[in-house]
Amino acid sequence: MPRILIVEDEAIIRSALKRLLERHDYTVSEAGNAEEACQLELTGFDLIISDLRLPGEPGTSLIAAAAPVPVLIMTSYASMRSAVDALKQGAVDYVAKPFDHAELLETVERILHKQSMQQSPPPDITDAGGGRQTMIGNCVAMQQVYTRIRKTAPADVTVLILGESGTGKELVARAIHQQSKRAKAPLISVNCAAIPETLIESELFGHEKGAFTGASAARTGLVEAADGGTLFLDEIGELPLDAQARLLRVLQEGEIRKIGSVETRHVNVRLIAATHRDLRALSKTGEFRLDLYYRLNVMQIELPPLREREEDVLEIADILLDKACKRHERTGLRLSRAARQDLRDYPWPGNVRELENALERGVILAEGHLIHPDDLGLTPTPARPHSPSASTSVLSGGVDKTAEENEDDLSLEDYFQHFVLEHQDQMSETELAQKLGISRKNLWERRQRLGIPRKKTARRPG
Repeated sequence: MPRILIVEDEAIIRSALKRLLERHDYTVSEAGNAEEACQLELTGFDLIISDLRLPGEPGTSLIAAAAPVPVLIMTSYASMRSAVDALKQGAVDYVAKPFDHAELLETVERILHKQSMQQSPPPDITDAGGGRQTMIGNCVAMQQVYTRIRKTAPADVTVLILGESGTGKELVARAIHQQSKRAKAPLISVNCAAIPETLIESELFGHEKGAFTGASAARTGLVEAADGGTLFLDEIGELPLDAQARLLRVLQEGEIRKIGSVETRHVNVRLIAATHRDLRALSKTGEFRLDLYYRLNVMQIELPPLREREEDVLEIADILLDKACKRHERTGLRLSRAARQDLRDYPWPGNVRELENALERGVILAEGHLIHPDDLGLTPTPARPHSPSASTSVLSGGVDKTAEENEDDLSLEDYFQHFVLEHQDQMSETELAQKLGISRKNLWERRQRLGIPRKKTARRPG
């Protein structure tokens, strides 16, 4: 339960605020002034709510004393000057008294949520070759993934990871295993889509000698090999129904029986499953067992596609480019401005895996010190306009790199601005985003960057 300290000299306000927060499951402590507050262990709180004007030291004096705990300032003087001064000194936000209860609670919840996100750095992972790597990305969606990994890993429950191909589901599974109590035990990874349907039961559960034609020796299955550790089943939506029934037995009873055997064995396995398919929809068509879906869906982690992580794309690209340069001994290569713009605007249907392949191509094909758009080999999309001259030069192979960079940079921004201004009276924000092939968030960010106000609000840019 989050711990909040209220610093307020007026007892009536302090008591009312304490009752309000306690009704919403916060643990609340009180102090009448800054000196009294400093006698407490300030860093033990998750949030400090302090009046600006206090007897003795002002409430802003607690900002440095309590760091890194956020301080929310209350002020009866709702002038912009006092609010700005408090924020400049490091206050996380301010509320004006008398404050609306719902608004105050929303502010508190937002600050605490943001604080919890910041406490979830990307997990370090040891890859299959023994090297260290870190998950990349600091967008809100990835912060939520890191938080879910941190909370889920020690719980030893079954986890279902959802996400498109190439979003890094196996990395998440590896991170969960390595932060769990089973970290010293094996992690066995199985791609259910890569094993022929006739062999998958034998691979997972093992078989006895002579159980079927070609079974010349007994074999231990991968489920048994993961005993005491973690079994990661990637693309579990491709698992045949017979194998699903056997897997359900493992989850329900902790038992396996080899093909051709009459004996059962107990196993202690934590299961992590991943899929890019809708298992609930598959259960309605009879392709996936509904009872198995419910067994798998204890804890769910959903990975965002790369097209929804626009602020992370270039950071990921720089790290992957550095690795590709080292592999191919092409040190000093960097992305041109136009190439970086292309990477930012491309929708990435293949996600991080497609980005990695594009950079690999760029490193191999680049002739100078810069990687240009044509080196990346990205397939043009409807959302990305090209002028006829630029398209002709690319197809003919006679590309003037400098001219292409300038033309690309101008045409993308220019096209966006003209399209939005021309159509925003007839289209909603959702329709505009769909026509441009970008998300609503992306549309909003570009409006801010280019100073294009929404027609309905007619706000002045800046």
